[in-house]
Amino acid sequence: MTAHRRLATAGGAFLALALTLAGCTSSGEEETAAAGSSSSAAPPAELEAPLIEWTDCDSEIDPIIAGRPGSERDLLFSCGTTTVPVSYEDPEGGTLQLFLVRASLAGQTYPIGSLMVNPGGPGQSAADAAIQAALTLPDAVVNQFDIVGLDPRGTGLSTPVECISDEQKDELFAADPRATDAAAQDALFTQVEEVAAGCSEEYQEALGAFSTVDSARDLDLVRRALGDDQLNYLGYSYGTTLGSTYAELFPEQVRAMVLDGAVDPDATPQEAAEAQAQGFEAAYDAFAANCLSLISGCPLGPDPRAFLDELLGQAAAAPIPSSREGETRQATPGLILGGVRSALYQPSAWPQLAQSLAAARNGDAAGILTLADTYTGRNDDGSYSNVVDANLAVNCADTDEEFSASDVQALAADWNARYPLFGADAALSLYTCSAWEAPRTPLPERDAAGSAPILVIGTQGDPVTPLTGAVDLAEDLENGVLLTWQGSGHTAYPKTECVTAAVNAYLIDLAVPQDGATCPA
Repeated sequence: MTAHRRLATAGGAFLALALTLAGCTSSGEEETAAAGSSSSAAPPAELEAPLIEWTDCDSEIDPIIAGRPGSERDLLFSCGTTTVPVSYEDPEGGTLQLFLVRASLAGQTYPIGSLMVNPGGPGQSAADAAIQAALTLPDAVVNQFDIVGLDPRGTGLSTPVECISDEQKDELFAADPRATDAAAQDALFTQVEEVAAGCSEEYQEALGAFSTVDSARDLDLVRRALGDDQLNYLGYSYGTTLGSTYAELFPEQVRAMVLDGAVDPDATPQEAAEAQAQGFEAAYDAFAANCLSLISGCPLGPDPRAFLDELLGQAAAAPIPSSREGETRQATPGLILGGVRSALYQPSAWPQLAQSLAAARNGDAAGILTLADTYTGRNDDGSYSNVVDANLAVNCADTDEEFSASDVQALAADWNARYPLFGADAALSLYTCSAWEAPRTPLPERDAAGSAPILVIGTQGDPVTPLTGAVDLAEDLENGVLLTWQGSGHTAYPKTECVTAAVNAYLIDLAVPQDGATCPA
């Protein structure tokens, strides 16, 4: 039950960090201290940058990253908290507590400043992403930038939105997303309405405070608090929406901005949902072709699409048990498709997907459930992170477009025929924000007039954010520069030498690649 921008499983989720540093979160009282939506104006010029309370957190993070590639780097980790207004319309009202992580390489040469990263979602933790980026970004970048991840308001450890129970999430993700009969769809609509009502009751008017526009304002306050004259930013997927919104509000404060895997700023929610359905269908076909090309043979047989269709039918008739110790769930069609979707983000997960589907067909759903849980943020003990809650709160705060149940049902029937694996689910997701009861702050048009050049990266075979999104964003931005990677998977940097060299030169030396340049797969 994700909304128009679906959950992204950015690499390296350090869920243990949230447990270790739980004391850094706010009490929860702050998030309802001020109600009402914020205006679309930028923060008042006289609003002072907040102080960041830093603590050394090497001792907490080092054990988490031990043994991971990049952990041999001499990195110093600091964890910080700061406060921002709940409402920029009333900056003297209540505050939200935000959490951030800073990773610094010992002995940096010619340090430039901070590079703020965001992994997308919306709902994923930027603090987690900063830790991962400090391990995996090129040496040249880590040697000249502190890597900083600010959990956007409502996500991670920044006053997290928490209003959907674990039981509700289990039920929603287990539901068959391809069901087009009226009874099944009515049941899903009822579940969505119950979730919306519960979140509205929990947060009331303050539920509208988790918008991207306000997170962009937060980003500028934190930039100033870090002592950076201008922003250096690396955003993936939804992070491109946050970054381009920042550039629209504060164009003169952009030094360098990389937007990788761009969300299409011109697509309506319906167009975006359909494009994603098409993208995942194409990604499954690419996975199938790759499986059939294996010298060892494809474990799904000669027709991987037919295999999956038969497996979904098998699970609909009798959900498939798991051999994982302590697991009480059985794999339904919804959980199987969730696992498939998770693995289609990156070709590196395709071998795991093939083996997991084959094992499920043989009666053991442990592998496919693991993939599904990676996508939804479900932990081994059955609890969930708040990534789903934050995803809905941000998505729905960002749009005022609504769809009737009858319109969604008609689209589900149409898209189920045209995109048989992912179409109905994409259509049904459009109802999510129609039931949401909260103030809205729609995203602004984004041309970022007057900004420095902004580098937009698109991947030809990206199933999550199709290449057209990068093309449109680069065209909309007054100083947008498009770089296309002719590869597959979600996002491109730093996966390939050509893209990596271009981004490094841009971030460090402000050397802008030629607009429209391409990098081979």
